[in-house]
Amino acid sequence: MRENRFENKVVIVTGAAQGIGRAVAESMAAEGATLALIDLSPIVEEVVAACLQQGSPNCIYRLANLEQYESASDAIHSVIRELGRVDVLVNNVGGTIWAKPYEAYEPHQIEKEINRSLYPTLWGCHAVLETMQAQRSGVIVNVSSIATRGLNRVPYAAAKGGVNAITACLAFENADKGVRVNAIAPGGTDVGPRRIPRNTENQSEQEKVWYQQIVDQTIDSSLMKRYATPQEQANAILFLASDESSYLTGSVIPVGGGDLG
Repeated sequence: MRENRFENKVVIVTGAAQGIGRAVAESMAAEGATLALIDLSPIVEEVVAACLQQGSPNCIYRLANLEQYESASDAIHSVIRELGRVDVLVNNVGGTIWAKPYEAYEPHQIEKEINRSLYPTLWGCHAVLETMQAQRSGVIVNVSSIATRGLNRVPYAAAKGGVNAITACLAFENADKGVRVNAIAPGGTDVGPRRIPRNTENQSEQEKVWYQQIVDQTIDSSLMKRYATPQEQANAILFLASDESSYLTGSVIPVGGGDLG
């Protein structure tokens, strides 16, 4: 029998066009959520159609660059105006662009990693808090990373360490306002070939070696010695987004096959 943990709830999922975000959106749809999907890519329209087939009573989308405050704020506030409320926000945008020892990063690459993996969460939280506080209810689930302790990703790790701090501090500020804030820290996750690559540059032979070091370290650090599926990450996100986790806030839950990050 299908659960309906998100029936009569409005859920915003960012980065919903592929990977973990798509798995979250489709799983939420199957449990009755009214959905708003926000992504930079128009292929998110395909996910809208899939979510309606899965059982969502309503699924809309917005195209936005969530690294930029005005774009993120406009998209989220337009969703709230159309749907009337927001019960859950899943901040999923982020991801490693380059993989190399820190001294090999160029300054613009460091900035891009921070922009990609920190600001979308900052802007997303900022945009929903006033509404959630007025409702005296709401849940924010941020997507961090096990890579806060890992090889060849210092700028990305710094951004995700920031996501952990956002999660803890916002939970502290908003517990008495009826708003819960938690995060998952995914380990390596096999999302298959990306239709929208994070990095369109061709890797040098040295960059391929550095990236393979990430893969090897990720598997070695996992007690289960494998990558997760997107659905395994989505399952944890749905738990934190649901009323089943009603006494959890300010927590960052590792979902890394035993790797605690």
